[in-house]
Amino acid sequence: MDVQRVGDISQKEFVENFYKPGIPVVFTNASKVWKANGTFTPDWFRKNYGDRTTELNGKRYTMTEILNLVETSTVEKPAPYPFIFDINKQLPELLPMVQPLNMNYAVPNWLENKWFSRGYWGSATEIFIGGPGGRFPYVHIDYFHLNAWINQLYGEKQFIVFPKGQDEFLYPKPNDQWQSEVNIFNPDYTKHPKFKHATPVKFTVGAGESLFIPFGTWHSAYSLTPTISVAFDQLNSKNYPEFIKDVWSFKKREGMLKAIAMYGYAKFAGRMSMMSDTL
Repeated sequence: MDVQRVGDISQKEFVENFYKPGIPVVFTNASKVWKANGTFTPDWFRKNYGDRTTELNGKRYTMTEILNLVETSTVEKPAPYPFIFDINKQLPELLPMVQPLNMNYAVPNWLENKWFSRGYWGSATEIFIGGPGGRFPYVHIDYFHLNAWINQLYGEKQFIVFPKGQDEFLYPKPNDQWQSEVNIFNPDYTKHPKFKHATPVKFTVGAGESLFIPFGTWHSAYSLTPTISVAFDQLNSKNYPEFIKDVWSFKKREGMLKAIAMYGYAKFAGRMSMMSDTL
């Protein structure tokens, strides 16, 4: 499998060629509709939001501290990764700069409607900041089987995706089926011999490009340079059946009453969203 790069295709072409069959794709200029495109740089964040803070591994950092760390990060001595800011909660002033959030491709997206604005469904609009050598320590499927849209606005990041049907080669954790036990950057074939049969696909996403990762796709990422990206999730009728199963799986960890209440609400919100799609 190769990950295609596409330019100004229609939303219908995207749905037919990539969304329905569940194929990752890189858009070369979908984020051109955002004011953030070409604006989100380390210097811009230092100047305008240098004192904003976020926490990673129990330590709080300012934006300026983060940017200093990632700009001096090396493969041999990488900065902590990933630094994440929830835009809605931590940088709400930036919301107008990432509109329309769906970039006219990620539609419909039920997570943008009022029904799913209540409760936590594993979704957020987030800024990810990293430096060379920064990488996720594990391969994963996004929780709640949501589609992921990763919009690279500064720097380059390498992504690794696995074609569907390779779950057994990736050894999902017994207590967390959404994460792999395998360290794909330094695999232990004695412990995970089936990983030899996995076929990872590696590709680079650069500034101004957007990556669509369909639900249920195993993936990970690795920063090649200082990077700034904005990620959001998508839910609609296609991934809703898997989403609702995940709602039950996750919420029952918090108790049966919580699971019943949240599952019931998610069913109601799903029905209302389906009705809205047909109007």
